[in-house]
Amino acid sequence: MSLAVNILCSILIVCFQDIVHSLNIYRKQEWPVPYRRVDQRPEADSYCEALYPFCPTGDRDGRIAYFRDWDVISVFRLQAPVWEFKYGDVLGKMHIMHDAIGFSSAETERNYTMEWYELFQLGNCTFPHLLPDVAAPFWCNQGAACFFEGIDDIHWSQNGTLEKVGEITGSQFNEMAQWVQDDNQTGIYYETWTVRSSPDSNSTVWFESYDCSQFVHRTYRKLNELGAKLASRSQTNYTKIYLYSGEPTYLGNDSTIFGQASMKKLAADIRQFYHPFRPHQSYVDFTLSLMEAYKKVVIDKSFYLYYNFEYWHLPMKYPYIQVTYEEVPLP
Repeated sequence: MSLAVNILCSILIVCFQDIVHSLNIYRKQEWPVPYRRVDQRPEADSYCEALYPFCPTGDRDGRIAYFRDWDVISVFRLQAPVWEFKYGDVLGKMHIMHDAIGFSSAETERNYTMEWYELFQLGNCTFPHLLPDVAAPFWCNQGAACFFEGIDDIHWSQNGTLEKVGEITGSQFNEMAQWVQDDNQTGIYYETWTVRSSPDSNSTVWFESYDCSQFVHRTYRKLNELGAKLASRSQTNYTKIYLYSGEPTYLGNDSTIFGQASMKKLAADIRQFYHPFRPHQSYVDFTLSLMEAYKKVVIDKSFYLYYNFEYWHLPMKYPYIQVTYEEVPLP
């Protein structure tokens, strides 16, 4: 066999291997992208500061009440408009709701509330800070479980839902409590957006949200696994905030994007994208920022998503962004 033929065969083999490798990478991409858990919750950065303290009356170390095995614990579905304490039912009219679970012990006659939400409010979880001396956007996007004594009946029932959906034993509650604490240590960051290819029910989901309602769903499923029978007299609807896009493109993490000179343009584009969403703007700046954000998302059809501590580019599609209030049945 001539040298030229050998060289040609070698080139073809290399090209074939590259094609196979590319196909394997493509096949390995899982949609929706799995939420990445950690081994242990890290301390939140001291730069992050909540306007309203997280879980002010809950246990500082996240401990949950313990019940006797034979106790009967009532389970309540709780739902109220986001930031009702400040805006009343304004966000409720747009179906932007916060979800939690209530428990009541027959033996002790004590009530408890359990919820999962942002450590530093929703804006900090959805968009980063752009610090002048730090190249990468700075995120304060941790979320965590909060368990405290009492159920604020008026808060949950006045503009939302307070409904008993089942009963469990003390033993089942204690098993659930251990699961909650394990879940809370490994699932540490809040994700606002659900990203899918279109509003159609059978469309591809690219990314799932990780928020208060997802915690409630996970807890209901765990109770179901433990033998609980849950039922509601009303339709169990939950808030979802969707982004619609074509297939996302993986970009990299902080070190690969903001630590390499070859990625300088992409790094600048990401910082520029998040600039309109910066906190503490004047009314004039906020109006201009809304126009800028509209241009980026709707006109330019571009969105940068931060998920699993990594960046993805979303080629946006109509209707771009949508808030829905859709049914998720109890398990």
